[in-house]
Amino acid sequence: MALCFTAFLAAFALTALARRYALARQLVDAPGERRSHTVATPRGGGVAIVAVVLPAMIWLGFAGTGRSPVFLFGAGGLALVAAIGWIDDHRPLSPWARLVVHVLAAALLAIGVAWAGQPLWWAIVVFVLSLGLVNVWNFMDGINGLASTQAILVALACVTLGLPEGGALLAWMIAAACVGFLPFNFPKARIFLGDVGSGALGYLMVCLIAFAPAPDPVAPLLWLLPLSGFLIDATLTLLSRIIRGERWWTPHLQHMYQRCVQAGCSHAVVTGGYAAWALSSILLAIWLAGAPQPAIIGAFATWYLLGVAIWLIFGIRHARRMRPS
Repeated sequence: MALCFTAFLAAFALTALARRYALARQLVDAPGERRSHTVATPRGGGVAIVAVVLPAMIWLGFAGTGRSPVFLFGAGGLALVAAIGWIDDHRPLSPWARLVVHVLAAALLAIGVAWAGQPLWWAIVVFVLSLGLVNVWNFMDGINGLASTQAILVALACVTLGLPEGGALLAWMIAAACVGFLPFNFPKARIFLGDVGSGALGYLMVCLIAFAPAPDPVAPLLWLLPLSGFLIDATLTLLSRIIRGERWWTPHLQHMYQRCVQAGCSHAVVTGGYAAWALSSILLAIWLAGAPQPAIIGAFATWYLLGVAIWLIFGIRHARRMRPS
């Protein structure tokens, strides 16, 4: 607990410094038609979380556990994701340049998983998840507190579901660092995570899943339940934009959380709603732990279908509300 308290204090202090730096360098997100905030706000505060968690991963990697390759290769990947995000926060980069770096980071983590003796299929799953969640967290980081509170909940869910000792300590430190950042971002945002923070949090979520006990083909479904809110919203929004032939990689206001804000809900209410869904997902995962495989598969499919139905119903109602009378 002392390490977690230290992580909290360090993240809090470093976020304050990051805010002063962002203001001095004019790293500010101005309000616009493709943004959900109404006040110019500095960005890049997520560098504080990276500055706390990255050394912890390196230290845990050299501590000599059986998962040392996951820690060390994961630390290398985290540094890549954070670095390209930090550069993008200073000057916009091509999405394809970012993708190349994300692929390298995902490959590093997958190599670490395989090197630690995990099955090859699990290393491939980790690679795909890394590419997905880095971008999912970036897509979903659009209102106050949403990305960081979800990261806290997923980290705590991973501890509850049974991470080994080193992985559990990393999860606690991620959660503590996010809590240190949160007062600057919620309920009122004085600084945003920026690409350096959102991409790093998505990558860290996969790092935690990679530390999970050697999985059977069904067990990973439990670890994906706490991620369901973000995965459903990001995936369906992306698919709908691709189907409509839009430039899906550009900023927009079409995610369900953004449409909730457009409908008049406050950032705090929407963030709380996503937190409630995540908590329900975590309780379901805990209840299913140790259940027969058919029960896990059925509950997983039902939960995700329920989330898809909610997303579709809300989207239809929002379209009708926004239609000119």
